[in-house]
Amino acid sequence: MDIEALAGAYRRDGYVSGVPIISEAEAASHRARMEEAEAAFGPLHFRSKAHTILTSPWELATHPAVLDLVEAMLGPDILLYNVTYIVKEAGAASHVSWHQDLTYWGLSHDDQVSMWLALSAATELSGCMRMVPGSHLKARLDHETTEDASNVLYQGQTVHGVAEDSAVMCPLRPGEASFHHGWTLHASMPNRSPDRRIGLNVQYLATHVRQEKDPNDTALLVRGEDRFGHWGEDVPATADLNPAAVAKQAELEARYKSIAGTA
Repeated sequence: MDIEALAGAYRRDGYVSGVPIISEAEAASHRARMEEAEAAFGPLHFRSKAHTILTSPWELATHPAVLDLVEAMLGPDILLYNVTYIVKEAGAASHVSWHQDLTYWGLSHDDQVSMWLALSAATELSGCMRMVPGSHLKARLDHETTEDASNVLYQGQTVHGVAEDSAVMCPLRPGEASFHHGWTLHASMPNRSPDRRIGLNVQYLATHVRQEKDPNDTALLVRGEDRFGHWGEDVPATADLNPAAVAKQAELEARYKSIAGTA
């Protein structure tokens, strides 16, 4: 993996895709662990702070190959902000409209990277992500809040007028990841395949970034040094579904949704 070339493409285009992180066999193992947790806990789709209750997402979010690339994008001091599974069931109508991640997150700076790691195949048929190259350079665009039960986003936030022919499909094999900037326009279509489309979505921040909507928001230092102390501290899972961690995760998720759900 040529980290400098990937980081250069990320700075130019606002994303990189098809980055190998783990093998397909490892991805299948992590998928099995996730589905075992679902059987015990219930649906994990869009559950915030999954790394505080499950060991698999914590291991993946802190994988050395991931952090090496994030360091080339953000610098040596890295906070892990959120980890969540995003699941499109086979044949489901769920989709993600054109949007920019940073629109509603309340962050003071845009030194942020999102990783999307495929645990099952993400193809055009299963509704892989589409990105608009260079759109991160336009900073924040106007979003409209919509009422759409099939939209995965909390507020159905949508940027209208995106030139569809400028978008690039970003298919991923299991174990591959994409990384995108918080201002990069992206979207995805429904899953028309016979299998679930399962991805692990992870957000990383530079340590100088602070939360401007809620001073009690939390993150976790995963590389380098935090010389700022803007965040409360998350506790990573050391076992799966520890009852105290599960109770705490419910509090963390309520806070995250409150932040993401206010303009």
